[in-house]
Amino acid sequence: MKTNPRYEIIIYWSEEDQAFIAEVPELAGCAADGESYSEALANAEIVIGEWIETAKSLGRLIPVPKGKSILA
Repeated sequence: MKTNPRYEIIIYWSEEDQAFIAEVPELAGCAADGESYSEALANAEIVIGEWIETAKSLGRLIPVPKGKSILA
């Protein structure tokens, strides 16, 4: 599923999982992993599309992408 996500994706290494984790903070529960940084990013793009399709099918609101988080 090809998407054009504009959501922020945070990618980090997890020692516990021995994988890169990609989280999408604006989409509750939306996360993916991968053996490499690029694989985690590609998997995140897939799950963003799946998250949006599921939300649409359930009649739920889809957040408008805000882009980069501002941390204090």
